[in-house]
Amino acid sequence: MTATLFDLTFLVAAPFWALMIFVPKWSWTRRIAESYLIVLPPALIYIVLLIPEFFTVLPLVTQPEIGPLAEYLATEPGTALVWAHMLAWDLFVGRWIYLEGRRLNVHPLVMAPVLVITILLAPVALPLFLIIRKLCDTTNRGATVVTGQ
Repeated sequence: MTATLFDLTFLVAAPFWALMIFVPKWSWTRRIAESYLIVLPPALIYIVLLIPEFFTVLPLVTQPEIGPLAEYLATEPGTALVWAHMLAWDLFVGRWIYLEGRRLNVHPLVMAPVLVITILLAPVALPLFLIIRKLCDTTNRGATVVTGQ
């Protein structure tokens, strides 16, 4: 079951990525991406994987040590759990990047590579997009979105 859930995690996230990358200006893409619910499928898989592993994972995250954590991550349940965690988080970050890109009217040919990098290496894509966002947000509208002022 663990291997099946591992495989399923990408399959439930991929359609959302495909919409944001390949049809970013389609009205339904924006409607779908505006919903926080797109993150639920990989997050639910994470929860299903976590339940039987909870008492193994809890000490690893509350008192992390590299040795025991590395040992656990080398197991099938550990790898599947981290994979689901990564895909849920990457989709959450990618969703925000997509929506900010649309809000700032960043060209899809700029956004597509950023979103692909987000799928593969989200911690690299986020600072890259923050630079793009700063360059494109000439009126500092980002502060308005965050503060409501």
